[in-house]
Amino acid sequence: MKILLLFVYLWSLLGLFLFFFSSFTISYTTAFQGFEASKPQDYPSVTFKDGDRLDEVKRECKSFMSSASELKPDDNRVHRIKNELPFLNGDWVQEGGGAPLIPFVDINMPNSSSSTHLPNKNSSSSTRHPLNLISFWVTGVDSAHPSQKVVGVTGMLYMGITRNGSFAYKPYGENAEFQMWPGRSQLTIFFQGIYMETEKNGGGRVMCLLGNAMLPARQPDSTDPWVWVNYYRPTLLQDDQILLVLHYPKTLTLTTRAIRGEMKSLNQKSNIKFFDKVQIYSQLGPYANYEFGSTQLVSKACEPYPYPDGLIDDGIDIYRGSELCGILQRFTSGEAFSIVPNWKCNGSGDYCRKLGPFMTGSEINSTEGGFKNVRLLMQDVRCEPRKGQGNDNVARVSAVFRAVPPFENPYTAVERTGLSNMTLTAEGIWSSSNGQLCMVGCIGLVGAELDGCNSRICSYVPISFSITQRSIILGSISIISNKTGSFFPLSFERIMQPSELWDQFSASHLSYKYSKFNQAGAVLERNQPSNFRAAFKKSFLKYPKLEDSSGFLVSLSVLSEDLTLHVSAIPDPIPKVRRQRTSVQMDVISLGPLFGHYWSSENDSSVKGEIPFQAKTESTERQLLLNVSAQLTLSGKLYSNVSMLFLEGLYDPTTGKMYLIGCRDVRASWKILFESMDLEAGLDCLIEVIVEFPPTTARWLVSPMAKISISSQRNEDDPLYFSQIKLMTLPILYRKQREDILSRKGVEGILRILTLSMAISCILSQLFYIREKLDAVPYISLVMLGVQALGYSIPLITGAEALFRQMASESYESPSYDLEKNQWFHVIDYTVKILILVAFLLTLRLCQKVWKSRIRLLTRTPLEPGRVPSDKKCLLINLIIHMVGFIIVLIVHAINASQRPLPPQQYMDRRGNIYALWEWETTLEEYVGLVQDFFLLPQIVGNYLWQIQCTPLRKVYYVGITVVRLLPHVYDYIRAPVSNPYFSEEYEFVNPSLDFYSKFGDIAIPVTAVVLAIIVYIQQRWSYEKLSQTLNSRPHKLLPLGSRVYERLPSMSFEAELVSGVNDSEAHGVSERMSND
Repeated sequence: MKILLLFVYLWSLLGLFLFFFSSFTISYTTAFQGFEASKPQDYPSVTFKDGDRLDEVKRECKSFMSSASELKPDDNRVHRIKNELPFLNGDWVQEGGGAPLIPFVDINMPNSSSSTHLPNKNSSSSTRHPLNLISFWVTGVDSAHPSQKVVGVTGMLYMGITRNGSFAYKPYGENAEFQMWPGRSQLTIFFQGIYMETEKNGGGRVMCLLGNAMLPARQPDSTDPWVWVNYYRPTLLQDDQILLVLHYPKTLTLTTRAIRGEMKSLNQKSNIKFFDKVQIYSQLGPYANYEFGSTQLVSKACEPYPYPDGLIDDGIDIYRGSELCGILQRFTSGEAFSIVPNWKCNGSGDYCRKLGPFMTGSEINSTEGGFKNVRLLMQDVRCEPRKGQGNDNVARVSAVFRAVPPFENPYTAVERTGLSNMTLTAEGIWSSSNGQLCMVGCIGLVGAELDGCNSRICSYVPISFSITQRSIILGSISIISNKTGSFFPLSFERIMQPSELWDQFSASHLSYKYSKFNQAGAVLERNQPSNFRAAFKKSFLKYPKLEDSSGFLVSLSVLSEDLTLHVSAIPDPIPKVRRQRTSVQMDVISLGPLFGHYWSSENDSSVKGEIPFQAKTESTERQLLLNVSAQLTLSGKLYSNVSMLFLEGLYDPTTGKMYLIGCRDVRASWKILFESMDLEAGLDCLIEVIVEFPPTTARWLVSPMAKISISSQRNEDDPLYFSQIKLMTLPILYRKQREDILSRKGVEGILRILTLSMAISCILSQLFYIREKLDAVPYISLVMLGVQALGYSIPLITGAEALFRQMASESYESPSYDLEKNQWFHVIDYTVKILILVAFLLTLRLCQKVWKSRIRLLTRTPLEPGRVPSDKKCLLINLIIHMVGFIIVLIVHAINASQRPLPPQQYMDRRGNIYALWEWETTLEEYVGLVQDFFLLPQIVGNYLWQIQCTPLRKVYYVGITVVRLLPHVYDYIRAPVSNPYFSEEYEFVNPSLDFYSKFGDIAIPVTAVVLAIIVYIQQRWSYEKLSQTLNSRPHKLLPLGSRVYERLPSMSFEAELVSGVNDSEAHGVSERMSND
């Protein structure tokens, strides 16, 4: 039996193992299916059968076959055809003859106010113009019927018009189709034809194919051939008379890399299926080997080498190592260069506004040489390292430079392969002896005369940075000969992003050179705080500083992380009209001698050998100042003038302030820039920035928000002047303040335990009190007790407290894993719930005592029920009062919301589902808390109605409960008025997002509650007769005359029944004796 159980156990384990292994395999395979388009395709070979269109292909392609040369034996030909001849995201242009191929609908698209029905007709109001893109794949090669001159092939063409997207992914299915929706039209055509090679015009490769497609029908004899697009009901026509001819170069070189094609209709012009010719432009893809060989062109452009372009200043260090190819691949792959404005140009307008050798349109020319939002891509980088003379390292590099206009989608531009007057094919050399990469550039489609190869490209990789030099790659494009037209040298740069500093390359090669410490010191002197304020800060507040126990470089790295800001911000002071939050990103580039970040694992011995910072020297305040450089980025249209600032200055750890000089990239016309003689490397550096960080201590009393001030030092009439900007961030946390947040939550939990314990003590005190004051028990208001019981029951029944903690916020994320799993907080939470349950049960017991006392009193006087206190009128009056109050609150809240609109509140359940709350629901939740704060109001109304002559409530009870209700408001008033970034709402002790926990509410509500407690004290301190005599002695009577309706009866008749442990017979005997009297 044991052997059988062991076998079953092992078999189950084996089954589970196979199940998880198969699941992992399936998921792994699925995850990598997205890379299918980027790897070499190995499509199965196809065989032409009887009935294929081979005869038609030979007839239509007869002119090309006549010039075809014999194919040399090549076992790798099929593989090369399949992988070298496809192209992605090329360009297509249709001749304007009145017969367009496909329509395009631009309505209902962002940034567009008009529709475009024809592909060659673009809306000038759109910020992104549609692109005509085309891709082609070889789907099969006929290897079963070898021929001396041709090879049978099949292919698929995927073309269309799009504003936001590409055609890089091959469609699924084997049927030709046409699809269209706003912003995109796409057409799929399947082809069958032949491949051949020719020696004509220097040699090349040709594919001639016949296609089959479903074309959209045009409206004949109409000014608008696409009337039906307004109804989105296309009429499709099957057409198999489509001829496609593609011309490929044999080898990939500087001057032979272009793919040219032509697609035309074989139908008559009178046929509705006829369309105008389509010209296709692309280039050989990454699976074609590049052949370096344009030595003469490179020598002509780069003599003497290195070419003296004057781009690099003497203070900039240049990379001279052996890893240039890796650097180019890393910093150019998918990234765009920024075009530097022609701020040095002093020529004519056309000369200074021209974008180098590129043939631009009105969109770029309108920037007047500022080139705002114009980008330059470096595509298809081929780098071949070689060994030079001696210890010199050299490399041969080729690439394609593509100018990207402002209206073009940058993500689509990265994938484009078409060659045009906006592209520059380049090839050149690099040597480590001088660090210059010099290349010759050829504009557009290069002809046999090589007239377009008249551009020189010089670029460098700087490894030293400053406030005016933040580029990891910079270069210029200049003209070689003025025969074909001149242009001002075009400069470009690749800004180093702060996120790219977290690697070994940055730590081992890059450095920073400070140059603005004198100007920053002047800013510090002008903004020094008063002596008293400075002394207070130094005595009681601590700010981010170097760690005492760590090594110097480790301390600098930790401090740079604390001084980094990635947070939202709002204007300071907060405007009445609500504005969208601004995203603030301030990344520390260098701090003191440290550039980037220090990795202690790289050199543990040096870290251990370092002297701790505190043991180095006793420093004065001036010596404690640290040099710092940073990069500040602001989002939003309001801050477009200072969207990116390069900062450098001083950090004072005693006051937590940075005093910085800022430089910004100015995108103005070349005339304004040239006339501004105070620019530094084309940057506006007359900017002062002050960043004030919150202290690391006393976060309960000081707002943990950073403040940023940006001001221009120019005159107001200067075209580069901008108004002062003041921002206040949302709460921030330093690295070691996570424990502070945890302890604060724990302290607030302990405060809840203490307040609930105090409330329980007060209720117990009242229970003991009514055992001695039995005659006053019926005059305790059940409405008052019901309000308190309601307050205790809501968190127990509906989970309202959990709801308050899970209120979704637009600025903060969900609680962290550590906070949710902390056992200490679970203990506090469970203790709080137990105490709430105890308080609820004791309140119910008190209600029971009052209810029984009134029943006994009613049984004693059944013929005079009016002599027994009743809460009906009391409940009605309180309902009216609170309904009127709630309506007033809604009106006031609506007025405030109209002046400063707030986002709708949401809450999240335990499953993560988010639900919206109506405005009145949120306000009602707040008002319920207000009703609990004013719990004595029903008792005051009851005392007035019942004309009491006793003391129903013990002072410890109503004063103690009042204090318990007021403690959250007092706590909220004295603590820092900010929220905890780790939680959706504030802390569980109070909810400051509610209007009743505003500063006004924190004052008005306690004062009102204290007044109610004083009124109860006065009502119980003096009897109703004394109050009536005192208040009615004046000319105006404030109280009605006494009434005997609620005249108290002797309470001894039911005293024994309220005391536990007394039997019914004794109580009955006492009752009879009282009645005989």
